[in-house]
Amino acid sequence: MMSTHAALAPVVRTPDVFSARTHEIARWAVPVTLGLVYGYWVAANNRSGGPITGWNVLLGFVSAFAFAVLWMGVHAVAPHLPRELHAALWTAFAGCAFGFVYSETGASVLRSVWMALAFSAFVFATLFYHFYTHEDAEGHRIR
Repeated sequence: MMSTHAALAPVVRTPDVFSARTHEIARWAVPVTLGLVYGYWVAANNRSGGPITGWNVLLGFVSAFAFAVLWMGVHAVAPHLPRELHAALWTAFAGCAFGFVYSETGASVLRSVWMALAFSAFVFATLFYHFYTHEDAEGHRIR
């Protein structure tokens, strides 16, 4: 009797061209870089073209730190979830991040919420489609 694992075709993966050290550096560099870009964006929206102040710089660095820490947390937890929750977690992160940066433009809270929800709907549809087409029914990645 043949087991179900033996009947499955071997998974062909693309070659990994980067070393383990490069992956380790990227694991920290990507969220830090994205966090700094996000923090600059928040600070720029907050000052609305006015002068750069100490509080504005502090807001930018605190936003960058929060974004990077949350990114790393979501990046660590999300792959262990089913594809629906995986997409929902990234959607919640993206929606909250976009809503906050949009609120710094001086828009009303209601407008910020609606814009974040619209952005989140797009992110969820895109990510759910991606995870649905790149995983089997048990949640294993296929390439």
